[in-house]
This record gives sequence, C-alpha cells and structure tokens, in this order.
Amino acid sequence: MLEHLPKIDANYSHGTRDYFIAGFTFFCVGVSLVIDGSASLEMQNQLGVIAWIFLIGLLVGENKEVRMQVVIAVAFATAGEHFASIYMEGYTYRFENVPLYVPPGHGMVYLTAVALARSRFFLMNARRLAMFVIFTGGLWSLWGISGIPEQGDQVGAFLFVIFVICLFKGRSPMVYLGAFFICTWLEIVGTAAGTWKWASIEPVFNWSQGNPPSGVAAWYCLVDAVAIGFAPLFLIGLQKVGNWYKTKTH
Repeated sequence: MLEHLPKIDANYSHGTRDYFIAGFTFFCVGVSLVIDGSASLEMQNQLGVIAWIFLIGLLVGENKEVRMQVVIAVAFATAGEHFASIYMEGYTYRFENVPLYVPPGHGMVYLTAVALARSRFFLMNARRLAMFVIFTGGLWSLWGISGIPEQGDQVGAFLFVIFVICLFKGRSPMVYLGAFFICTWLEIVGTAAGTWKWASIEPVFNWSQGNPPSGVAAWYCLVDAVAIGFAPLFLIGLQKVGNWYKTKTH
C-alpha cells in the first residue's frame, strides 16, 4: 500500500542542517504565534520583519531550485491568504488582516516540509510516519463528524481525504508528509492562542468547520505542489531571459 514511499532498509545520508531548519521553525512558530495572540499591531509588524530575516538566513544554504520553490510558495500562499481570509472570511486574524509575518512564515513552513522530507529520520521511517499520520488524522476527522463535539468539522474530514490522496498519488509524498506535522503544529498553536479563528460554517458550501479543520494540511499540500511544479518552469524562464540579455549586451 505504501510501496511508493522510501524503503526502510536503505542507506540514507545524514544532514544536521535539515533537523536545525525543522527545529528552528517549530520553535519560532510556537513562540511567535503565542506572542501574537495578545500582541499589538506594532509588535505583529516587528514579528514580520524578524520572520523575513530568519527566512533569508535559512535560504542561504539552499540551492537555487529550493529557493525558487520558496519564492513561489510565498507568493501563492500569500495570495491564497488574502482570498480565503480577507475575501471569503473562511478564517479571520485578530486584526482582520494578513499579518506581515505570514508570507515569510509560509516560506519557513515550506522549507521545513522540504527539510523533513529529505531528512534521514523521515526517509528511514516514511512508511511508519505515513501510517501514524493516516491513523491519527483519520481519528481526528472521524471525531469531527461524529456529532460529539459541539462544533462539527465536515470540512476537515473532506480535506483529510484530499490529503490522503495527495500522500498516495501526489508527486512529492515526503514533502506532504513533512507538511502535515509542521502545519498541524502551527494550526493548533495559532488557534489555541487566538491568533486566528476558523469560521464555524465554511462560506462556500455551508459545511461545518473545526477550529482548526482536521485535514487543514491539505491546503498546504496545494501550496507545496504548486511550488514544486512551477519552480523548474520559472528557472528555465529566468535562464532564457538571462541568455537573451547577454546576447543584447555583447
């Protein structure tokens, strides 16, 4: 069932950088979202400046393809934030804005998913981690539609099904697997701190929606898929522009 994931007994290289990126992002996400839960708008903007500095620093050691993926992820996710939050009101931030730390935060989250995906621990335990995610995420989704919690979560159950499909059929299952952990972490911390709140009724189909939805990682998988899919095209385009410019200046 999970034959497309890396083999358990393979020999994978060990890189401490990947664990640093993941640990650093998990820590920064937790601290910044808790701070923003009661911070002023000025402090929120300062968190944005700090987040951009951190993201740029983390990208120094990455190759041009990963950097382009991060750029695309930031652009696509930021547009999605304005559409889903400001326009659709599917969820709302404290100041009814998109905080300045959100765009670089998406970059750090994407980079963390990539770092986890290529880490030795994830590669050696990919199938175990996938089964853990399917089991725990499945229970969470079933709980949301069981009728037991006061605020149902039909959206979460639907999104979790989409996530599982991405995990089994997507072109980058390891990145999606990494995204599940960092995205679930940030959603639980952010909603618990009151940094943002998901609408109890989803605005398009009027489905019940948890705070956060159980399968929310599926949205981040979409960001990851767009970043991975379009990065090579943008790099080729930039190379062509560069070659054209050289021919015009020589």
